[in-house]
Amino acid sequence: MKVAVYCSAKDAIPEEYLGLGDALGTWLGENGYVLIYGGATGGLMSRVSDSAKAAGGYVIGVIPPRIISCGRKANNCDEMYRVRSMSERKQAMRDMADVVVCLPGSYGTLDEMMDVVSSAIVGEHHKPTYVLNYKGFYEPLKQQIELMRGLHFIPEQEAYKPVFVDTLEELFNSLNC
Repeated sequence: MKVAVYCSAKDAIPEEYLGLGDALGTWLGENGYVLIYGGATGGLMSRVSDSAKAAGGYVIGVIPPRIISCGRKANNCDEMYRVRSMSERKQAMRDMADVVVCLPGSYGTLDEMMDVVSSAIVGEHHKPTYVLNYKGFYEPLKQQIELMRGLHFIPEQEAYKPVFVDTLEELFNSLNC
């Protein structure tokens, strides 16, 4: 199974968050999953990909020229796809993946997550999306979703929605199903 992982590329985040990348990457590699990620260095991206590779996993990177020109192209990928833009990167990762995992991140992670959710809502795919709500990181987002649902911007019964999990163990159990 191919797992796209969206996450932070920042190094200056708390170590416990970086450790999530180590744990997820190791688990993916040890369990024979293929990692698909943004192909760049830094933060959780490096930690997930390095750990997956070290655990014997297969790693696929998808990277646009802007990130390459910043000198942030990863060297640990078994396959590296060069795309023309961040938008193409999102689509390529979504198209290649069987399932999507969102770890803590910033604007880019939120953008990628919402792209996967909105494209599923309109029927472009039916791939599950898991969001790791580690230590309540995504609680404000969950509250915003409930606000939108309460005001009927989101239907009460959604045909597709991301699955929020609070721990890596919950995530691993969900991926094993």
